[in-house]
Amino acid sequence: MHGFSMCRKIPRTTSNSSALGVQLQVTNHQRVVIDNGIIQVTFSSPDGEVIGIKYKEIDNLLEIANKEQNRGYWDVVWNRPGEHIIIDKLQATDFEIIMENEDQVEVSFSKKWRPSMDKFTVPLNIDKRYIVRRGSSGLYLYTILERLEGWPDVDMDQIRVVFKLQNAKFHFMAVSDDRQRIMPMPLDRITGQPLAYPEAVLLTNPINPKLRGEVDDKYQYSCEDKDNKVHGWISNDPPVGFWMITPSNEFRAGGPIKQDLTSHVGPVVLNMFTSTHYAGKDLNTKYRNGEPWKKVLGPAYVYLNSISPSEDPQALWQDAKEQMSIEVKRWPYNFPQSEDFPSSDQRGSVLGELRVRDRYISERLIYASYAYVGLAAPGDVGSWQMEAKGYQFWTQANKKGIFSIENVRAGKYSLYAWVPGIIGDYKYSVDIIIQPGSKIELGVLVYDPPRNGPTLWEIGIPDRTATEFYVPEAYPTLMNKLYTDLPTDKFRQYGLWEKYADLYPKNDVIYNVGVSNYNQDWFFAHVTREIGNRTYEATTWQIIFELDNVNPIGDYTLQVALASATHSELQVRVNAHRRLFTTGLIGKDNAIARHGIHGLYWLFSIQIPYFQLLEGNNTIYLTQKRSESPFQGIMYDYIRLEVPAET
Repeated sequence: MHGFSMCRKIPRTTSNSSALGVQLQVTNHQRVVIDNGIIQVTFSSPDGEVIGIKYKEIDNLLEIANKEQNRGYWDVVWNRPGEHIIIDKLQATDFEIIMENEDQVEVSFSKKWRPSMDKFTVPLNIDKRYIVRRGSSGLYLYTILERLEGWPDVDMDQIRVVFKLQNAKFHFMAVSDDRQRIMPMPLDRITGQPLAYPEAVLLTNPINPKLRGEVDDKYQYSCEDKDNKVHGWISNDPPVGFWMITPSNEFRAGGPIKQDLTSHVGPVVLNMFTSTHYAGKDLNTKYRNGEPWKKVLGPAYVYLNSISPSEDPQALWQDAKEQMSIEVKRWPYNFPQSEDFPSSDQRGSVLGELRVRDRYISERLIYASYAYVGLAAPGDVGSWQMEAKGYQFWTQANKKGIFSIENVRAGKYSLYAWVPGIIGDYKYSVDIIIQPGSKIELGVLVYDPPRNGPTLWEIGIPDRTATEFYVPEAYPTLMNKLYTDLPTDKFRQYGLWEKYADLYPKNDVIYNVGVSNYNQDWFFAHVTREIGNRTYEATTWQIIFELDNVNPIGDYTLQVALASATHSELQVRVNAHRRLFTTGLIGKDNAIARHGIHGLYWLFSIQIPYFQLLEGNNTIYLTQKRSESPFQGIMYDYIRLEVPAET
């Protein structure tokens, strides 16, 4: 199925008078059924879980072997400070018809929290909304979650919606154009060999023998939020697609390059609204001191499509992408009935142009080409990547750094940016207040990136990932074959952290500036080394460089940008001197174990006194000090040594 692109266009049904009207049926058996002649969706009432989706000749696309509350549901992973994690499936207590006519039915399943409720119920008011429209081949869903002032302290680490499909039918998964494959069955994971953590399993006796010897791990199918707009599954018999379409990221946490899960073995389809994946507890999900909060998550669109058995199933993926584009253009939707979801005329926009001032690159201001520019909750420089409570609105500037952020909810924001190829983070000096209908023109903004002098040498590309460094080949016995043909995604293979000890059994990375090549000589992750019996040792990398003469007019500056850190401490020494710098213990993003190539971004500007340097050969020592596990380590984004500026 993978790779075909010559596909017939699937006829698209749209809301029009020729399509059947939407019908709502509320039964005596705690069921709510919405039917528009294309799909029929059945909900449990008043819980508000999706227990059945009938489409074409399939009576239920969801897994009928599962209990009804384990088919289509929302959940929150939460805990009170210092207590155990609880999963709350947000079961409602009240059902209400919000809108009912032949063009649209919107229903609500809600619950009001009270202090008398049991300790396993997350302290939230919940309103789960579902919409079926005339002519629409799918289900729109959103939820409004609310904490009132004075409510108990909690952490809410994950909020998502989950659909579990019939595993007898859905075997082919598609996450992107080049990440598509026939997937293992749930039983294959049970009969397989568990690896270093529960999510990773070696398929030893799969039902499909072609998958024997492969590794299955749901984190191998993670995706950056900016690219996570459509994913799902295809059934062969009959040929039907089940897709999760997310037309906007405004309600997701952590900014555009926050990574998260998509679809995985089950077959499971997810929409992750908040999670600590690839960020850890640094992503602020703590609610303290009675802090009030309210947020609309969604709407997202569950889209269904079908073709005749004689056609190429790849047409279903192409059609899902086209539908995604349509949904993106329709955003913000004008049909949800909640007053908490503002339509386009209640929103505002921000326009401007970002330039970079770095006189060591150019005497003139340079365009902030393809910069990521966004509005997020007011905070410090770069704080957007650790922000989960508010809404975020991001765009990518054009080649000349011109940007336009549209459809921004009313509120108070900071404007943030970063520029591919340039280190550091930009923040506009003034908070931005968006009023309904406002159009704010900021003119030319200037970013002064961290810089203390001209570049002596550099390692890597400042792009917030470790992609450009040496990613080894996977172990032949621990492969996901999808990534053997995708060199840009080699980092998604399981067990690459163990390759470091194979390549460097006793010594560590030694990088000779001017001789070494970072594509081949700089391992993608600075990890620990196993020394036997599941014990690990810290590793120290060296950068060797020459100085013709040492400039005594001031300090040299070592700019160290990290793309990831997991329970790590980076210490820096120069030549034979004592430790010059330490980050202290940083990072919880677990990107090494979860095939992430980046987590949160860190930047350290380290001053090197000129008297620590020598004419001739010099060595910078980089030690990752913490060594209790194989997954502790950092990924570098970029390193640069700057000589003192001539005045």
